[in-house]
Amino acid sequence: MDHAIETIKRIYESFNARDIDAVLAVLADDVAWANGMDGGHVHGREAVRAYWTRQWSIVSPHVEPIGFQTMADGLILVEVRQSVRDLEGKPLQDHTHGLTDKMVGHIFRVANGMVTSFDIRSEA
Repeated sequence: MDHAIETIKRIYESFNARDIDAVLAVLADDVAWANGMDGGHVHGREAVRAYWTRQWSIVSPHVEPIGFQTMADGLILVEVRQSVRDLEGKPLQDHTHGLTDKMVGHIFRVANGMVTSFDIRSEA
């Protein structure tokens, strides 16, 4: 499980650096990824790319993992400090697409070294 946690840590680093290709490289072809802006999930690597490209054209999110917990069912829960700024780096005046500064829980399923699913729990 340590390898899975290291993979997830690299996902956060790459996301914050806007290195989408590094993230997509560790996602399963048919990954189910939570859509934090609109609800539901996007499916597959290219859908994740499109989702993030759209998100990054609207806001500038930063996610900082605070803690990792491996659950009994093999899922990995990550406590995350999420901060969202406008494209100029200023705090948002309005809550854009439900993305706000807050603590959230991110839930990953990893199989064979690849992330197969990602979900968001509103409160970590």
